[in-house]
Amino acid sequence: MNDIEMRAMLIEYMGNGFLENIIAMFKQDTSLYRFIPDLLGDESLRVRLGATALVEELVAEHREELIAAVPGTIGLLKHESPNIRGDAISVLGIIKDASAIDALRICLHDNHPGVREVARDALAEIG
Repeated sequence: MNDIEMRAMLIEYMGNGFLENIIAMFKQDTSLYRFIPDLLGDESLRVRLGATALVEELVAEHREELIAAVPGTIGLLKHESPNIRGDAISVLGIIKDASAIDALRICLHDNHPGVREVARDALAEIG
């Protein structure tokens, strides 16, 4: 399966509520972590919430693998949708990778108050 097909499948499965199946896939195949930003950047709230739940489930035992998702997730901080920016910030706070701090500090000046609040929370989580 190529990357385009894998991305589409993950988004479809997440949209259909197959979170447990996706968690199992990610635990078995660490190359999938790079698709987390694709899930977070989807317009579907269900997909983005599922992606956040996925990261929450994986962070305790797979923090190092999740770092592969950090650069793409940082890229979402410039997305036009404040919901997607906020979800990306939240996930960066869950992952707690220090490489995201500078990008999160910029979000403290976002034009959307909810994004600014989530950025403060994420920076506090990272420490």
